[in-house]
Amino acid sequence: MQIIVQKFGGTSVATEEVRQLVVKKVQQALKEGFTPVVVVSAMGRKGAPYATDTLLSLLKETNERTEKKEIDSLLCCGEIISAAVMAATLQGAGVAATMLTGGQAGIITDNHFTNARIIKIDSSKILHLLQAGRVPVVCGFQGVTVDGDFTTLGRGGSDTTGAALGAALNAEAVEIYTDVDGIMTADPRIVEDARILDCISYSEVCQMAHQGAKVIHPRAVEIAMQKNIPLIVKSTFSDAPGTLITSPATSDSEASLVTDRIATGVTYLEKIVQIALQVESTASHQTASQVFHAMANNNISVDLINVHPGQIMFTVNAEVASLAEEKLVKLGFPVTLLPDCAKVSVVGGGMREVPGVMASFVDALTCSHVEILQTVDSHTSISALIHQADVKTALLALHGRFGLAD
Repeated sequence: MQIIVQKFGGTSVATEEVRQLVVKKVQQALKEGFTPVVVVSAMGRKGAPYATDTLLSLLKETNERTEKKEIDSLLCCGEIISAAVMAATLQGAGVAATMLTGGQAGIITDNHFTNARIIKIDSSKILHLLQAGRVPVVCGFQGVTVDGDFTTLGRGGSDTTGAALGAALNAEAVEIYTDVDGIMTADPRIVEDARILDCISYSEVCQMAHQGAKVIHPRAVEIAMQKNIPLIVKSTFSDAPGTLITSPATSDSEASLVTDRIATGVTYLEKIVQIALQVESTASHQTASQVFHAMANNNISVDLINVHPGQIMFTVNAEVASLAEEKLVKLGFPVTLLPDCAKVSVVGGGMREVPGVMASFVDALTCSHVEILQTVDSHTSISALIHQADVKTALLALHGRFGLAD
């Protein structure tokens, strides 16, 4: 069997009209000789009756402090409804289909409710259905513990489900269907000349996702990379070929040129607060240990970390900035907060050991009068903290300077 996993997001299953487009994608896979496994998200986005955010709002209206186990039990209903309706739609089109919950599909997770990790997948039931000529329609975003409790895999969890099933089934590829034609060099709502990337490496797309690009969940990429399962991001609403995510070392000649590009894309994260502490120069490292332990103990994620003699700087999400300030003041540290910040990044597998990349990055921003508040870099990305009001200017400048419209 040439198994292919086809994952469809919420906008792809939201209405009867678009579900018929899903049917055509499944039928096309069958026609081409593939054995498809379908994974679906909950129908629609926030405001739609069965969307994940809608269900979550229902619980919050009832009790702001609902325990996570109950949250997961309700959230799983969105994908169950979606999978049942999608299976019925396929059956109505003459495709033998069987709906499976995450647990029925053999997805076993730990018990970290609302953000569970997959422990193992027993693919025997799916394989039995495939051998019987049926198309499994699997609920994305969910699994069960060894005790049988419903769990969810966190935001973007349906991508993770698709990639994990692809790896477990040794699939030929995992297709991630969404409402765009592929992964773009920048957010097209901000950068008009952003273009679709034909191909991109696993590491590059992980960096783009971590730095704010809403393309695919990085956990899904990491799972697919373990078994070198190609991922293809494409649109339910067109026949565009989409973007291939793969390993350059084992891809075809075109894809193997991915890392020859210095830059692949520009991304951004908004609603960031910079925190600065003035400390005794002789005690900076000891103080840093206290500071970051305090953040960790209160589940506050930190980024853009700079520790210098006399100063500690880092950033947090705006929603936890007040809590971070409270905990630091309790420790007796003088704290300065700079709100309304954003992080802009250039990502590219080809920037490693290339002289002048940082110079181009800084020139692009300074020539556009964008103030740089902090920077951080790695082998595949350069990021700067800027004022949130400058995001559009910064993205346009970086996209142009690194030739991403070409």
